Amino acid sequence: MLALFDKHWTVLEQKLKTQLLPKILLIWSKRYLLLKTTQLQTLIVGGGYVALEKLGFIFKSSPDSSVTIVSPMLREETAQFIKGKNIIYIKDHYNKSHLENKHMIIATTDSPEVNEKVFEDCREQHILVNVADSPSQCDFYMGSIVTKGNLKIGISTNGKSPTFAKRFRQWLENFLPEQIDDILNKLYIYRSKIKGDFEQKVEAMNRANEKLINEHD
Repeated sequence: MLALFDKHWTVLEQKLKTQLLPKILLIWSKRYLLLKTTQLQTLIVGGGYVALEKLGFIFKSSPDSSVTIVSPMLREETAQFIKGKNIIYIKDHYNKSHLENKHMIIATTDSPEVNEKVFEDCREQHILVNVADSPSQCDFYMGSIVTKGNLKIGISTNGKSPTFAKRFRQWLENFLPEQIDDILNKLYIYRSKIKGDFEQKVEAMNRANEKLINEHD
């Protein structure tokens, strides 16, 4: 299975370099909603490997995020990760009261019953929820994040293949030029000088972006 994945990835990688990446860079900002987790209170239910994976995603994207973990236990790796971060650990079994004042919930336990209870409680209180490995119980997905300076690109397979998302993130991190931050700074300066209404500014920025991408083909 892994060999088959590698074979398909090699073919896709060639298409990415020659055909797809310029289009992705042109439209990516119109396809994703990026949340400022520094302004949200996030609850993770569970303290195992999956919880650690979700924590890694959150804090790579937003190091100043505010997270609470509720679990009767923490794996050693998870306990080490939370040190020095804005993370509160509650040693307890999950109950509905833990949802109080929370905006986003991630259920990562190995108990389907607990995860189902979290999902139902969140539905009842209209709170965004993500149940690990259960796409039908996810209001949002936690894909891979590519970070190059001020550039952040979210990658999601809608729960179909996290492995592919991880592989694509690694490839994209190596592909993007190190001077990408210089390009963004130039675009920021250019944007501040554009005159006209919002629509005119958007059209001008689209032309500028397309020109920069063509220059780096």
